[in-house]
Amino acid sequence: MYKIPYGNSQIEFILPENIKIDLILPETIPPQKNIDLFIQNTFLHPIDEIQKGSFIKGKKVGIAVNDPTRPVPHSILLPPLLDYLEKYGVNKEDISFFIATGTHKPIYKDEFNQIFAASIINQYQIFCHDCDNSDNLISLGNTTRGTPIFINKKYYEHDTRIVVGNIEPHHYMGFSGGAKSAAIGLAGRKTIDINHSLLLDPLSYIGNYDTNPTRQDVEEIGDMINITAALNVVLNSEKQSVNTFWGTPRGVMQAGIPFSRQVCQKKVEKKYDMVIVSPGGYPKDINFYQAQKAITHVSLITREKGTIILVAECREGLGSQLFEEYLNNFSSFSDVIDHFKKIEFKVGPHKAYQLALQGTRNRIILVSSMDDSIVQKILLKPAKSINGAINFAMKKSVLDYSIAIVPFATNTVFY
Repeated sequence: MYKIPYGNSQIEFILPENIKIDLILPETIPPQKNIDLFIQNTFLHPIDEIQKGSFIKGKKVGIAVNDPTRPVPHSILLPPLLDYLEKYGVNKEDISFFIATGTHKPIYKDEFNQIFAASIINQYQIFCHDCDNSDNLISLGNTTRGTPIFINKKYYEHDTRIVVGNIEPHHYMGFSGGAKSAAIGLAGRKTIDINHSLLLDPLSYIGNYDTNPTRQDVEEIGDMINITAALNVVLNSEKQSVNTFWGTPRGVMQAGIPFSRQVCQKKVEKKYDMVIVSPGGYPKDINFYQAQKAITHVSLITREKGTIILVAECREGLGSQLFEEYLNNFSSFSDVIDHFKKIEFKVGPHKAYQLALQGTRNRIILVSSMDDSIVQKILLKPAKSINGAINFAMKKSVLDYSIAIVPFATNTVFY
């Protein structure tokens, strides 16, 4: 009997006894003990030139936080950050939070409790970013790669700008974390579209930070925003903190990435006929738009024409109207690829293009809570259960058939 994460729980399934099965897990890294004290010490030992209260540039402080699609433990990060700010003279009424949604769906006031404790909701100003609200965007020029920089005006008008997030592998940006929470999460749609178009560059791949054009464009946007400080965490597969970092965004990334690699990197020297994969449960499988990242990870260890069984709850459905509308125009992945190459790059359809590249190479079966009709519209094979998907894929037993199970795909980087 095997188990794999699904939403807030797990799904159990069985596999044929005569099949070679490898269970591939990220490294077991224990969480930090006495996490509250550990985070307090993080502020006392910053990564770089952030020195105690001297980083505070003026009266108003804006803090960018991730939306619920990211597993950032705000409940353990924000209280010590607020204590630290108030210790150095920042008043509650001068602190504002900005929910960095990027192009994701908006977070409404009655959903703030998915991110913040009641004490924060009741005592601080909270704004949810809207990438299409041009009235609340400010232009900061262009990056050297030609990305126009449009950023949330209210956030930019704060004297001190902080980002809070997590450092983990990203399927084309190399790693998440650092400036990305504001540079993408609080950016205008045009900024996000042009930046994400760089994913077509062959150097935009998972685990590559230093020479990744998509990621380095983000760093440049962060420099233009003049982000003051970043508080980032590295999590293990159980979503527990193994380390936290406080400093400039670039400094935090340089310090945090080696720890993220320790948690995530896994050497695999073979390719499998079938890979059964979960993004890692909620919130990584909150919708298909997020869960799809798991396919990118395991495609590296799946043989050509092999099968990927994605196990993702997708309680919020597909997660992107633009993604859904675009895919609904096509009857094959080949048509998606041909059309996408002829149009202007847009976020939403770009995920359809990525899925199409993966879908032409591997057969993809989705086990989720979505209706079969929705899954079929995005050109995937739906299955009601993992065993149903296995039976459909295998048809008959093959003695040399190989299967891998990857329960925490977005926390697993293969090399």
